[in-house]
Amino acid sequence: MADGTMRAWSVIDPGPVEAGPLRLVDKPVPVPGADELLVRVRACGVCRTDLHVAEGDLPVHRAGVTPGHEVVGTVAGFGAAVSGFAVGERVGVAWLRRTDGTCGYCVRGSENLCPASSYTGWDADGGYAEYTTVPAAFAYRLPGALDDVPLAPLLCAGIIGHRALRRSALPRGGRLGLYGFGGSAHLCAQVAMAEGATVHVLTRGADARKLALDLGAASARDAYEMPPEPLDSAILFAPAGELVPVALRALDRGGTLAIAGIHLSDIPVLTYESELFYEKQVRSVTSNTREDGREFLALAAEHSVHATTHTYPLSRADEALRDLKAGRFDGAAVLVNDLS
Repeated sequence: MADGTMRAWSVIDPGPVEAGPLRLVDKPVPVPGADELLVRVRACGVCRTDLHVAEGDLPVHRAGVTPGHEVVGTVAGFGAAVSGFAVGERVGVAWLRRTDGTCGYCVRGSENLCPASSYTGWDADGGYAEYTTVPAAFAYRLPGALDDVPLAPLLCAGIIGHRALRRSALPRGGRLGLYGFGGSAHLCAQVAMAEGATVHVLTRGADARKLALDLGAASARDAYEMPPEPLDSAILFAPAGELVPVALRALDRGGTLAIAGIHLSDIPVLTYESELFYEKQVRSVTSNTREDGREFLALAAEHSVHATTHTYPLSRADEALRDLKAGRFDGAAVLVNDLS
């Protein structure tokens, strides 16, 4: 940092990760705004949303953006309007970066729907770098018991999974189906089981199915198979629209399907009688509120929710994204800063 520059990954030309849309570049160390923290990155989780940004599934919001929004780091500085934080304090940086705080959605407690919202690693440079910034009001204070690496996936995969679980309207002691079993689903499953649910996992990967059973799932089958019993609720974590009718057919009468991803391939035509009748419903999930984040982090600590992680040096972030796309690991990947 002596010369005011840092190493960071930048999405130069969005496209398939196999073609190398990310490039490791020199960028200026960001200067925090008046209400922002400068954060020295220690670990950053690898989220499927990063893959969507890199590949162009999400439209470009900031040319050359640095992805990454599951950041664990330490405060390295802050703007003049910041109070209550100290240099060296450990903080978390998540997906939701800023809202206007005044619109009808924010006022009613639905800040995740704010039309003026902005996002880390999409609208502003994120954690695939040595440093990033975050508005102090959107930084998370982190529990001291967990190390950086297992904490990182909790900051998006965990929080979004938690919101999806609540959106699924799972009744107490209910039967939950999880379609896809990556970083978010394997954390969501732990909370659901701790709260008394029976969890059935439907996913393509043999390693992911094994992890599900190891964590206590009642069953683990291929994504296109039927679960062993009708489901009260289901959550679709895989970005595969063709699984929507599959999941709806697995629901019991009155069941709810929550779709957790920010991007989904096209949904096939639904058959009303076999997929939507009997008061089944479909809900989407849009980002999260800060209250979701605080609630989930407290639940994670209470129930000893733990992330199954695979570490990569930050200098190999492009490889981590390729492995994520190919399904080469279970659980979640986490980048550890080796660039400093």
